[in-house]
Amino acid sequence: MSGSRLVYSTETGRTCPDCRQALADCRCAALKKAAKPSSGDGIAKVWRESKGRGGKTVTLVKNLPLAEAELQLLGKKLRSACGTGGTTKDGVIEIQGDHAERVTELLVKAGHPAKRAGG
Repeated sequence: MSGSRLVYSTETGRTCPDCRQALADCRCAALKKAAKPSSGDGIAKVWRESKGRGGKTVTLVKNLPLAEAELQLLGKKLRSACGTGGTTKDGVIEIQGDHAERVTELLVKAGHPAKRAGG
C-alpha cells in the first residue's frame, strides 16, 4: 500500500494530496500560485499593440518568469524609465505608448532575456 494516500477523512473531510491537511487548512495552492512564475520559455516578449484601445498604442511585456510582486515592481521601473503610465495585470506589463525598443534594452540590462515580437 505504498502508493495509497488519504484523500478524505470523516473528521476533516477532503484533504490536500500534497500536505495531507484539510482543504480548509491547506496553504499549498496559495504558495504555488504566489511562487509560480509565468509559463513559457523564460524569454520576455515585447511588442506594440493598438487593437481594442481606440487607436492608442501600448507596449506589452509578456512571458516574464517572475512572481506577481516582482512583476509589479519591474513594471513600475519600466514605466518610470519611459516617463509614461501603464499597468501590470494578469502577468502582463502594459506601458502606454510605443516604447518597445527602450523596454527591450532595459530588460536586457536588468538581466532578463528579452526580444521583440509582433508588430
